[in-house]
Amino acid sequence: MRKNDRHCVNLNESASIEQCTNTSADTAITPTGERIVRIPVELGAYNVTTNLVANISFPDPVLEIKDIKKRVIITQCRLLTRTSGGDDDQFSTGPFPLFLKGYVRKNIQYATPSRNADGECISSEIKSLTVKVPFECMTTVDLESPAQLPLRNRRDEYDFFRAQDLGTGYPEKDQYLSSDLSQFHQESFQGYNQLPFCELVSSQILEWDEATDRQFIGDGPVDEGYFQHMVEKMQVRFTIKVLQNQQVRVDAL
Repeated sequence: MRKNDRHCVNLNESASIEQCTNTSADTAITPTGERIVRIPVELGAYNVTTNLVANISFPDPVLEIKDIKKRVIITQCRLLTRTSGGDDDQFSTGPFPLFLKGYVRKNIQYATPSRNADGECISSEIKSLTVKVPFECMTTVDLESPAQLPLRNRRDEYDFFRAQDLGTGYPEKDQYLSSDLSQFHQESFQGYNQLPFCELVSSQILEWDEATDRQFIGDGPVDEGYFQHMVEKMQVRFTIKVLQNQQVRVDAL
């Protein structure tokens, strides 16, 4: 076989793809009885509200805002739980602090006037500006379903008693009664816990945008104008779910 014949199939000139057929197939089923599965368990769903104020500067004069497309982005959602105190304290419903961080991504489409605008006839171009308005907050939540608390790592040191001779200068009957400093004994435990996580369900944004440096084109307050700076006030509401992978006992029938 020659080296240049290694590629036997030319994918660019392969046969046409036709519809495949299928039939139902039998798969292995777990026998009846109780089984333990690990699944995401919903700890709670919450409507979170935060208020934002942002100063936005445009690179070009803005004749008018044509459209604003926006969405909420969550970059951090961390449920801060305490450690478990023992076998009888492995689950808890809180209250726990929930730390949230993210931003509102906005794509602002606007019309910018041409240089020869005189108020009677204004030619403009459509441009867009994408900005990110960040937010960060903390809220306290009570869980609807108990969270499995993390197990704390432990390191336990222990010693053995040892009697040693004191040596020269001490009575023969006296001894050094303690542990041996030349020995070290320890038992350690590490717990590998399941970290709660979040899902973003929905979001709602109520905004109010106002220009702060509008200048008129032509004479009179009713004529056209432009601006380059805008103050934006937003109320952001979003719904999140807090989940955790837990072992759940189910009845497999």
